[in-house]
Amino acid sequence: MIEVHELTKKYGDVTAVDSLSFKAESGEIMGFLGPNGAGKTTTMRMLTCYLPPSSGTASVDGFDIGEASLEVRRRIGYLPELPPLYLDMTVDAYLAFVAKIKGVPSAQLRSRIDDTMQKTGVHHVARTIIGHLSKGYRQRVGLAQALVHNPSVLILDEPTVGLDPKQIIEIRETIKSLRGEHTIILSTHILPEVAMTCDKVVIINNGRIVGEGSPESLTAQLQEGEILRAQVAGEQDAVQALLTAVPGVLEVQHEETAAGGAFLITTAPGQDVRDPLAKAVVDGGFGLRELRSIDMSLEDVFLRLTNEERVEA
Repeated sequence: MIEVHELTKKYGDVTAVDSLSFKAESGEIMGFLGPNGAGKTTTMRMLTCYLPPSSGTASVDGFDIGEASLEVRRRIGYLPELPPLYLDMTVDAYLAFVAKIKGVPSAQLRSRIDDTMQKTGVHHVARTIIGHLSKGYRQRVGLAQALVHNPSVLILDEPTVGLDPKQIIEIRETIKSLRGEHTIILSTHILPEVAMTCDKVVIINNGRIVGEGSPESLTAQLQEGEILRAQVAGEQDAVQALLTAVPGVLEVQHEETAAGGAFLITTAPGQDVRDPLAKAVVDGGFGLRELRSIDMSLEDVFLRLTNEERVEA
């Protein structure tokens, strides 16, 4: 378990992380999101005891990052954005080196290395020099070094950056397979990965939390009413005015598509306006080609929260 309370990091007059408070439960995968410069990496460096906080506290399995940093480090596996690899070593020798540094007992060394290589899918390249591996396999070896001492907490900073779609899927499945065994903080810019992988999401911007909850609960909180997508044949301004005038419609936005224009219609909570919309379009002499409900994606949630924060700032 990870508990963070009012965690703050300042560099002179610049506040990189501003009073963050959140909790990641045991066995949970928590997505940690934010635009570049939001404070994600700084927060993870404080949690791994690489950087001291300016104020506030955080604990890992009950051990404070300031008062018991060695105990915290024993319980954390950290994969930074650039994996800390020795390219002239073989995978097996590198993991043995890392395991010894991290205090794995000699009697367990071989079994820990073999188990970690199996979990991360690098067992068949154990005798290969790391510098000869593809970027995807180097990323797997980076994940293996974070996992080799069987930590209770994994902190992964952009583990799929620069990988191709097949490699991203493979790393995602590996991370999902660790759910329940480890508490995981996953930082990534690939939002569909978060929706498919994480139990909880924390979104930060300008060093502050702007959203927290499951992907589904964040969507429900921000989605004011139902969102409909309509394709209507007709002059754009006239159609938009017609749709906006229907009772229960809060907002109508136009978007360009390959098949022509479409309209995104936000409705008031608890109101089904599909029949009135269809009737208004037909009575107005326009052609209704499509009318369907759509769900807000995690990308929509992320953009709305970070944009609203920027406007307020």
